[in-house]
Amino acid sequence: MKHRDRMPPIPEESLTEEQKAACAAFAGKRGAKPFGPFVALLRSPEVMLRASALGEQLRYRSSLPRALNELLILLTARHWTQQFEWHHHVPEALKAGLAQETIDAVAEGRRPDDMSEREATVYEFAAELYRAGSVSDATYRAALRHFGEQGIVDMTCVCGYYSLLSLVMNVGRTEVPEGGPAPLPPLP
Repeated sequence: MKHRDRMPPIPEESLTEEQKAACAAFAGKRGAKPFGPFVALLRSPEVMLRASALGEQLRYRSSLPRALNELLILLTARHWTQQFEWHHHVPEALKAGLAQETIDAVAEGRRPDDMSEREATVYEFAAELYRAGSVSDATYRAALRHFGEQGIVDMTCVCGYYSLLSLVMNVGRTEVPEGGPAPLPPLP
């Protein structure tokens, strides 16, 4: 059953002055009006702007290679069954070099086969973080060896940031662009 978007775009004439200013600032930084999670977050304009700034840092200036960052984003979208985020990031993950087979496995809720050692470390890190709220000493050591302390902080923050966006969109029932079908099947 499809649910209607609870927090659709706010008509221009209904925006508060603070929301108008936030939209202008967002467009100045991103070159676009608020989209996806930022549509719902516009209800709290200052939060939207601060979330956007954090997202720019974590997505475009992370210490992690782009493909691994996108893997974390997809693992987060899968964990929360966040349709918009999945729809938006699958093309980015492919462009960054993540294998289609890896993406398909994540979509199905299973551990991908044939991952590199670094991909497997990212996968285990996110899986443990979502399952236990922390990571084991062994996973921490592997992450430290591959990515250093900054990489561990970046991985944790990418998971947290995209969890924030996922939860906002799940509550707001943000729709997939162009009204397309939900790309992620529910997990058992």
